Amino acid sequence: MTTPIPQRLREAAAALTGERVALAHMADAHGPAVQGTLLVLLAAPCVLPVAGVGTVLGMGIALTALQLWRGHACELLSGRVARLEMPLPWARRVLMLLAGFYGLAERHTRERLTALTLTPPRSWLAMIVATMALLIVLPIPFGNVLPAASLILLGLGLVFRDGLAVLLGVGMAVLALLFTLALLLLAWHWGLDALLDLLPG
Repeated sequence: MTTPIPQRLREAAAALTGERVALAHMADAHGPAVQGTLLVLLAAPCVLPVAGVGTVLGMGIALTALQLWRGHACELLSGRVARLEMPLPWARRVLMLLAGFYGLAERHTRERLTALTLTPPRSWLAMIVATMALLIVLPIPFGNVLPAASLILLGLGLVFRDGLAVLLGVGMAVLALLFTLALLLLAWHWGLDALLDLLPG
Protein backbone atom coordinates (compact mmCIF):
# COMPACT_ATOMS: atom_id res chain seq x y z
CA MET A 1 0.00 0.00 0.00
CA THR A 2 1.37 3.40 -1.01
CA THR A 3 1.94 5.84 1.84
CA PRO A 4 -0.22 8.98 1.44
CA ILE A 5 1.90 11.93 0.42
CA PRO A 6 1.04 14.09 3.50
CA GLN A 7 2.24 11.32 5.81
CA ARG A 8 5.32 10.74 3.68
CA LEU A 9 6.27 14.43 3.86
CA ARG A 10 5.74 14.64 7.62
CA GLU A 11 7.95 11.60 8.11
CA ALA A 12 10.57 13.10 5.79
CA ALA A 13 10.49 16.40 7.71
CA ALA A 14 11.01 14.59 11.00
CA ALA A 15 13.92 12.60 9.57
CA LEU A 16 15.87 15.59 8.20
CA THR A 17 19.37 16.07 9.61
CA GLY A 18 22.27 18.44 9.10
CA GLU A 19 22.39 22.22 8.93
CA ARG A 20 21.16 22.57 5.35
CA VAL A 21 18.93 20.43 3.11
CA ALA A 22 19.24 20.14 -0.67
CA LEU A 23 16.17 20.72 -2.82
CA ALA A 24 16.80 17.38 -4.53
CA HIS A 25 16.39 15.59 -1.18
CA MET A 26 13.11 17.40 -0.55
CA ALA A 27 11.89 16.47 -4.03
CA ASP A 28 12.73 12.80 -3.45
CA ALA A 29 10.43 12.82 -0.43
CA HIS A 30 7.47 13.49 -2.72
CA GLY A 31 7.77 10.25 -4.67
CA PRO A 32 6.05 10.16 -8.10
CA ALA A 33 4.25 12.93 -10.04
CA VAL A 34 7.46 14.83 -10.75
CA GLN A 35 6.06 17.82 -12.60
CA GLY A 36 3.28 18.67 -10.19
CA THR A 37 5.25 18.11 -7.02
CA LEU A 38 8.18 20.15 -8.32
CA LEU A 39 5.93 23.13 -9.04
CA VAL A 40 4.55 22.95 -5.51
CA LEU A 41 8.00 22.43 -3.99
CA LEU A 42 9.55 25.40 -5.76
CA ALA A 43 6.58 27.72 -5.27
CA ALA A 44 5.75 27.08 -1.59
CA PRO A 45 8.94 28.68 -0.13
CA CYS A 46 8.23 31.82 -2.18
CA VAL A 47 5.25 32.50 0.08
CA LEU A 48 7.52 32.62 3.14
CA PRO A 49 9.13 35.96 4.10
CA VAL A 50 12.72 34.83 3.50
CA ALA A 51 15.04 37.31 1.80
CA GLY A 52 16.36 36.17 -1.57
CA VAL A 53 14.24 33.02 -1.78
CA GLY A 54 11.98 34.47 -4.49
CA THR A 55 14.93 35.41 -6.69
CA VAL A 56 16.71 32.07 -6.37
CA LEU A 57 13.66 29.82 -6.65
CA GLY A 58 12.17 32.07 -9.33
CA MET A 59 15.14 31.16 -11.50
CA GLY A 60 14.55 27.50 -10.67
CA ILE A 61 10.90 27.86 -11.68
CA ALA A 62 11.99 29.47 -14.95
CA LEU A 63 14.26 26.47 -15.64
CA THR A 64 11.33 24.19 -14.83
CA ALA A 65 9.23 26.06 -17.40
CA LEU A 66 11.96 25.49 -19.98
CA GLN A 67 12.02 21.77 -19.24
CA LEU A 68 8.22 21.62 -19.40
CA TRP A 69 8.38 23.30 -22.81
CA ARG A 70 10.89 20.71 -23.97
CA GLY A 71 8.85 17.87 -22.47
CA HIS A 72 11.70 16.55 -20.31
CA ALA A 73 9.54 15.39 -17.41
CA CYS A 74 12.25 13.29 -15.80
CA GLU A 75 14.90 15.98 -15.98
CA LEU A 76 12.98 18.81 -14.33
CA LEU A 77 15.10 18.89 -11.21
CA SER A 78 18.71 18.74 -12.23
CA GLY A 79 22.04 20.49 -11.92
CA ARG A 80 22.11 23.81 -10.12
CA VAL A 81 18.42 23.72 -9.11
CA ALA A 82 18.80 20.29 -7.49
CA ARG A 83 21.77 21.54 -5.46
CA LEU A 84 19.95 24.53 -4.01
CA GLU A 85 19.87 24.31 -0.23
CA MET A 86 17.91 25.88 2.60
CA PRO A 87 18.47 25.85 6.37
CA LEU A 88 17.14 22.80 8.18
CA PRO A 89 14.37 24.68 10.08
CA TRP A 90 13.06 26.20 6.87
CA ALA A 91 13.25 22.86 5.04
CA ARG A 92 11.17 21.25 7.78
CA ARG A 93 8.71 24.12 7.70
CA VAL A 94 8.33 23.85 3.91
CA LEU A 95 7.76 20.09 4.03
CA MET A 96 5.17 20.47 6.80
CA LEU A 97 3.50 23.27 4.85
CA LEU A 98 3.39 21.05 1.77
CA ALA A 99 2.01 18.16 3.83
CA GLY A 100 -0.81 20.45 4.90
CA PHE A 101 -1.48 21.49 1.31
CA TYR A 102 -1.61 17.90 0.14
CA GLY A 103 -3.78 16.86 3.09
CA LEU A 104 -6.26 19.62 2.25
CA ALA A 105 -6.09 18.81 -1.44
CA GLU A 106 -6.87 15.14 -0.85
CA ARG A 107 -10.18 16.13 0.73
CA HIS A 108 -11.19 18.55 -2.00
CA THR A 109 -9.79 17.10 -5.22
CA ARG A 110 -10.68 14.20 -7.46
CA GLU A 111 -9.94 13.11 -11.00
CA ARG A 112 -11.92 15.38 -13.31
CA LEU A 113 -11.27 17.27 -16.52
CA THR A 114 -8.21 15.06 -16.78
CA ALA A 115 -7.43 16.23 -20.32
CA LEU A 116 -5.91 19.32 -18.66
CA THR A 117 -3.56 17.19 -16.57
CA LEU A 118 -2.25 14.77 -19.19
CA THR A 119 1.39 14.53 -20.16
CA PRO A 120 2.65 16.65 -23.11
CA PRO A 121 2.02 18.72 -25.01
CA ARG A 122 1.96 21.29 -22.21
CA SER A 123 3.38 24.36 -23.94
CA TRP A 124 0.55 26.46 -22.46
CA LEU A 125 1.56 25.32 -18.98
CA ALA A 126 5.21 26.18 -19.64
CA MET A 127 4.21 29.71 -20.66
CA ILE A 128 2.18 30.22 -17.48
CA VAL A 129 4.97 28.84 -15.28
CA ALA A 130 7.54 31.09 -16.99
CA THR A 131 5.32 34.16 -16.50
CA MET A 132 4.81 33.36 -12.81
CA ALA A 133 8.57 32.88 -12.42
CA LEU A 134 9.12 36.38 -13.82
CA LEU A 135 6.59 37.86 -11.41
CA ILE A 136 8.22 36.09 -8.47
CA VAL A 137 11.66 37.46 -9.39
CA LEU A 138 10.40 41.05 -9.65
CA PRO A 139 11.23 43.07 -6.49
CA ILE A 140 7.60 43.84 -5.57
CA PRO A 141 6.57 43.74 -1.88
CA PHE A 142 4.35 40.67 -1.35
CA GLY A 143 4.42 40.20 -5.11
CA ASN A 144 5.36 36.53 -4.69
CA VAL A 145 2.13 35.44 -3.03
CA LEU A 146 -0.31 35.30 -5.96
CA PRO A 147 2.16 33.80 -8.49
CA ALA A 148 3.25 31.19 -5.93
CA ALA A 149 -0.39 30.35 -5.14
CA SER A 150 -1.04 29.90 -8.86
CA LEU A 151 1.87 27.49 -9.21
CA ILE A 152 0.79 25.55 -6.13
CA LEU A 153 -2.72 25.11 -7.55
CA LEU A 154 -1.31 24.03 -10.90
CA GLY A 155 1.00 21.56 -9.19
CA LEU A 156 -1.77 20.11 -7.03
CA GLY A 157 -3.95 19.75 -10.10
CA LEU A 158 -1.24 17.77 -11.87
CA VAL A 159 -0.54 15.58 -8.83
CA PHE A 160 -4.17 14.64 -8.26
CA ARG A 161 -5.18 14.82 -11.95
CA ASP A 162 -7.78 17.44 -11.09
CA GLY A 163 -8.40 19.71 -14.07
CA LEU A 164 -10.51 22.06 -11.95
CA ALA A 165 -7.50 22.81 -9.74
CA VAL A 166 -5.50 23.48 -12.91
CA LEU A 167 -8.17 25.93 -14.10
CA LEU A 168 -8.13 27.65 -10.70
CA GLY A 169 -4.35 27.91 -11.01
CA VAL A 170 -4.72 29.53 -14.42
CA GLY A 171 -7.27 31.97 -13.00
CA MET A 172 -4.91 32.82 -10.13
CA ALA A 173 -2.13 33.39 -12.67
CA VAL A 174 -4.30 35.89 -14.55
CA LEU A 175 -5.10 37.64 -11.26
CA ALA A 176 -1.41 37.74 -10.35
CA LEU A 177 -0.52 39.24 -13.73
CA LEU A 178 -3.27 41.89 -13.50
CA PHE A 179 -2.23 42.77 -9.93
CA THR A 180 1.41 43.21 -10.95
CA LEU A 181 0.50 45.29 -14.01
CA ALA A 182 -1.70 47.52 -11.85
CA LEU A 183 1.14 48.07 -9.39
CA LEU A 184 3.57 48.89 -12.19
CA LEU A 185 1.11 51.34 -13.75
CA LEU A 186 0.59 53.04 -10.39
CA ALA A 187 4.34 53.25 -9.84
CA TRP A 188 4.81 54.74 -13.32
CA HIS A 189 2.00 57.24 -12.73
CA TRP A 190 3.37 58.32 -9.35
CA GLY A 191 6.87 58.54 -10.78
CA LEU A 192 5.65 60.66 -13.68
CA ASP A 193 3.79 62.99 -11.33
CA ALA A 194 6.91 63.38 -9.20
CA LEU A 195 8.97 64.16 -12.30
CA LEU A 196 6.45 66.77 -13.49
CA ASP A 197 6.52 68.42 -10.06
CA LEU A 198 10.28 68.84 -10.40
CA LEU A 199 10.03 70.52 -13.81
CA PRO A 200 9.93 74.34 -13.84
CA GLY A 201 6.67 76.21 -14.52
